[in-house]
Amino acid sequence: MAEGAAEAPAESGSGGDPRASEPERGVAPIKPQYLTTKEQFHEFLEAKGQEKPSQETKAGDPGGNDLPEPEAKRIRLEDGQTEDRQPEETAEPGEQPQARKRARGQNKGRPHVKPTHYDKNRLCPSLIQESATKCFFGDRCRFLHDVDRYLETKPADLGPCCVLFETFGRCPYGVTCRFARAHLGPEGQNLVQEGLVQAPPVRNGLDKALQQQLRKRKICFERAEQALRQLGKGQLPGPASSATVPETTEAEGAHAQQAPQEPGIVVTPSGPLRTCGPLTDEDVVRLRPCEKKRLDISGKLYLAPLTTCGNLPFRRICKRFGADVTCGEMAVCTNLLQGQTSEWALLKRHPCEDVFGVQLEGAFPDTMTKCAELLNRTVEVDFVDINVGCPIDLVYKKGGGCALMSRSTKFQQIVRGMNQVLDVPLTVKIRTGVQERVNLAHRLLPELRDWGAALVTLHGRSREQRYTKLADWQYIEQCVTAASPMPLFGNGDILSYEDANRALQTGVAGIMIARGALLKPWLFTEIKEQRHWDISSSERLDILRDFTHYGLEHWGSDTQGVEKTRRFLLEWLSFLCRYVPVGLLERLPQRINERPPYYLGRDYLETLMASQKAADWIRISELLLGPVPPGFIFLPKHKANAYK
Repeated sequence: MAEGAAEAPAESGSGGDPRASEPERGVAPIKPQYLTTKEQFHEFLEAKGQEKPSQETKAGDPGGNDLPEPEAKRIRLEDGQTEDRQPEETAEPGEQPQARKRARGQNKGRPHVKPTHYDKNRLCPSLIQESATKCFFGDRCRFLHDVDRYLETKPADLGPCCVLFETFGRCPYGVTCRFARAHLGPEGQNLVQEGLVQAPPVRNGLDKALQQQLRKRKICFERAEQALRQLGKGQLPGPASSATVPETTEAEGAHAQQAPQEPGIVVTPSGPLRTCGPLTDEDVVRLRPCEKKRLDISGKLYLAPLTTCGNLPFRRICKRFGADVTCGEMAVCTNLLQGQTSEWALLKRHPCEDVFGVQLEGAFPDTMTKCAELLNRTVEVDFVDINVGCPIDLVYKKGGGCALMSRSTKFQQIVRGMNQVLDVPLTVKIRTGVQERVNLAHRLLPELRDWGAALVTLHGRSREQRYTKLADWQYIEQCVTAASPMPLFGNGDILSYEDANRALQTGVAGIMIARGALLKPWLFTEIKEQRHWDISSSERLDILRDFTHYGLEHWGSDTQGVEKTRRFLLEWLSFLCRYVPVGLLERLPQRINERPPYYLGRDYLETLMASQKAADWIRISELLLGPVPPGFIFLPKHKANAYK
């Protein structure tokens, strides 16, 4: 989980010479000639950015007087007043000094960034898709049908080249594309490059017919219901129980017969099946557990499922730099069963992801088992992971995430039930425990092995600990023996190839990389090549440019797609700013618990990328995606004390 990962960067005081003081604990050791003060740092950035000073303040400075602050941020600012003063100095005469409060967790009060002012004049999808039929809603349609009127209010194009047109030969967004002039003819027609025409190669999309059946609850989960009945009676599902097709009860058979059939789909007790090709034994006889495909990823680099930031464009970046195994963001099983489009989008898989899994979150055996059966016959994955490590209250208080570690009966039923209905390996991601000094993982690992888990990933922190201390790799080493012969992956604080080497010495089958990939996605290359990469600012900007191209391919090149790409880019930049270039460090490598002090980089762009201000992240996004909409505001999803 990326949420909650941010901590406050340690800062050098604004007064005096920062070079004179000894390096503080938790502060990255930067060479003295690069160190500076907070005021000099921001003065340097402002001096080089005089082109649009008013726009920066208006568009993106969350610390401005005209922008509302979340409640937790207001408390912090009122307590601390300014960073340069101690809490005792800010207290009124006669009042007791208050300790400075840290803003942690999720920014629930952050402003919404969707450009709602563009929704007033949206063009009808029937015109965008150039459909031969008229609009289905006719006069009741709430969208515009006048292309000329739409073009009058449409914002200016962001650039001369459209990524979708250059990649696929056709832009499906037509005149609504923010780069439309690259593929519009003299009469406004959408041009097509015949030699490049191809559909976007992304798998695991949600079929409209399946979505309709999920919303109407017309799908029967026979295998899941049989497994749940066995678990309810105390019978442990064995290899023989999945070797034959379960018998259908009369009531369930009648329910399946009443379900309306879509063209090309046969509704069976097991759900909707595409009628394509001859009937074979594989369509009737299910795999036994011993016949399941093995998950052999020992020694491979595993990119963790990162909420918000671990999207498909980011995973493509990490694959390019050497990630071996990728996993989709945490998906809530109840939302998937309801056919929510936004939740199913988390399951999408790019062709470059050769070893790919999806992660499910849930608190109850029935929903998790049914969701596993649904995914087993609708998506292409190499494994399914259960999230038993999510620490956020929203999940924990409902009994999911870390709470399952203390609910052994439910946990066992979920693992056994899902393993029974899946034809791919089942993996589990856990933490050391719920409370900081009460470790549970070493007792759960042998049970998970017996329940049928193919692999377990252990994050070396408890839920209570969050990210306040370093991961406990000594405990992970103890758990390797407890899990044997089941492979155990370790997770926590990997930010260099040296960290990875030390982690592998504990005997783990492999390592999972989470925040380290957010700070430096080229970490996978460093580990495989056993070197420290002093990457330049221009190379880092090229990485961000590739991310925006992947984002426009994934989310679209219209206004909504551009702003969604910008939002996820800004969320990622809130982590990237913590990276300290190798050439500036006195001691290698940078450690994940070391926050950078204020420093001036080797060029202006390197300094800009080191800024902790959201206004500067917005400036970087404008270099790649054009100017932000009027009144644009951004605060990252996670809280940190540096965002002003």
